[in-house]
Amino acid sequence: MKIIAAITCIALTAHSSFAADAAKPKIKVMEDGFPAGHDTPEGAACDLARAFIKRDTSLFNSTCLRLYVDGKGPEDYAKFLQTTTESIKEEAAKKEPSPGGPKSIGKVFAARHLSMNGPASYGFAVYNFQEVMFVDVGVLLHNGRPSVNRTLVIKDKDGKWYVHPLPSAGSGLLSAGLNDESASKKDFSEVYDVQK
Repeated sequence: MKIIAAITCIALTAHSSFAADAAKPKIKVMEDGFPAGHDTPEGAACDLARAFIKRDTSLFNSTCLRLYVDGKGPEDYAKFLQTTTESIKEEAAKKEPSPGGPKSIGKVFAARHLSMNGPASYGFAVYNFQEVMFVDVGVLLHNGRPSVNRTLVIKDKDGKWYVHPLPSAGSGLLSAGLNDESASKKDFSEVYDVQK
């Protein structure tokens, strides 16, 4: 009887483990082994890093959140997008990349909700955002040093994920508590079924 109970326990554990793996959403990764695109928050965050790595203004602009205040955006956000695009162009014109610039993505953590409910509620009520989260992306700089960039990601009303590269824009309510969050620990591959 004890043997049957033990076998049943093992079978149930194996089944629940298999079911948990089967429930993971599939995600395709780029050649660098990390996600891309607007389907996931991690993909959008990686594309922001790639825009700076490749010095690609088109990727930067397509990855960033639209000007969400009546199509004009908070003034500081609109100005930030413009000056950052110009900075990327200047960097692209250099023969050698700046030592403090990103060279490659090294690690991507799973997207997390902010501990405070305020940012998501505010984004939904005022701008029709479907979700507000953040992703920590680890990059290797040209000078050989590692750096972790915390990226605010927003699922817009079109159902796609974008980055908000200036979380403090406007009132700063969208990013309340962002910098107080603990360091991320869970790799993105732990929450997705990674497809190459």
